[in-house]
Amino acid sequence: MRTSFNIPDALLSEFDETWQAEGLDSRSRGVREAMQEYIETHTRLEDIEGEVVVIVAFDYEHEAVIEDIHDVQHRFQDVITTTNHIHEGEWCLETLFCCGPAARVRELTYRLRDFDAVNRVKLMLLVEG
Repeated sequence: MRTSFNIPDALLSEFDETWQAEGLDSRSRGVREAMQEYIETHTRLEDIEGEVVVIVAFDYEHEAVIEDIHDVQHRFQDVITTTNHIHEGEWCLETLFCCGPAARVRELTYRLRDFDAVNRVKLMLLVEG
């Protein structure tokens, strides 16, 4: 199936450099692999049950979303035990150390991904049980 996407020029250029450096046959192949990895990551997050200890790391454009990020962190203070925040120019990097029900941590992760000004959200599972 053919489809189209709106992708920032810089991201597309970096993606093209990456799939070409890996020796893939085409951009389409790179996109298929990236989509598969995204699905696997999502499925893993959905499959987590019980109490967990995780680190959620994300970067975002400070001015565009800082108040919203603080609101989210206050709403999830039942699972966020510690935060760390650093500035990198106009961008911020935040790490959240979380402990609690997997469903609640999953909800936090998805909520952070809702913001356009949040670039990436990565979750590292430390303890599952």
